[in-house]
Amino acid sequence: MGKLDGKVALISGGARGQGAAEADTFAREGAKVVFGDILDAEGKKVEASIRAAGGEATYVHLDVTNEADWQNAVKLATGRHGRLDILINNAAIVIPRVAIEDRTAAEWDRVMAVNAKGVFLGTKYAIPAMRQAGGGSIVNISSVAGIGQSLHQEPAYAASKGAIRIFTKVTASQHAKDKIRCNSVHPGPVDTEMLHSAMPDPEVLKQRLQRVPLGRMGTVAEIVTVVLYLASDDSSYMTGSELVIDGGALAQ
Repeated sequence: MGKLDGKVALISGGARGQGAAEADTFAREGAKVVFGDILDAEGKKVEASIRAAGGEATYVHLDVTNEADWQNAVKLATGRHGRLDILINNAAIVIPRVAIEDRTAAEWDRVMAVNAKGVFLGTKYAIPAMRQAGGGSIVNISSVAGIGQSLHQEPAYAASKGAIRIFTKVTASQHAKDKIRCNSVHPGPVDTEMLHSAMPDPEVLKQRLQRVPLGRMGTVAEIVTVVLYLASDDSSYMTGSELVIDGGALAQ
């Protein structure tokens, strides 16, 4: 018996990395999964892999900055499976760190559009479907950048992740009456393609890990385990919470 038997989940940014692992894990735990991304070829491969393993998953093109894409994704989930129980707002981008005075307005707007507006739009269109289902769980993937270690953070990314942190609490407070829970996850550096693209210089990555007491990157599996917990009924008395998975970085 899986932790998500009978549940329908929608995941953004699911074509690779953490999002793909969430889609695979959720399907293995019994959920009917709809997942989206802008990387259509990669998303279709993930869909095929999950189905080959006996899971139920459907890929959909989803630009998280586009309202029509979100409406379509939610409609697909509810139309195909009759309900929506779980939303994982996973999609995000990072850009190379520069000083605030050197960041362009266009770069700032792009990061905020994907990382913050994308979470808002996903939540906006998931709430009515979850209310109709009698409740649900929303998990927003934020970052330690949204809480602290500010001296070392890229400003736009940190601001977007801080926005997610507070938006999570607002969502949780205002929709508890609908039996919709909302929690955020705050990873430190995780061994993903996105991290390595942001820190292609091994020396820069080494310096980053010096600010992690456990002295290593986290693994995708370590993050997905926590996301699964928050998505499932195991966390039924949790809402408005933030779970930090950072190897001790914020404890310093």
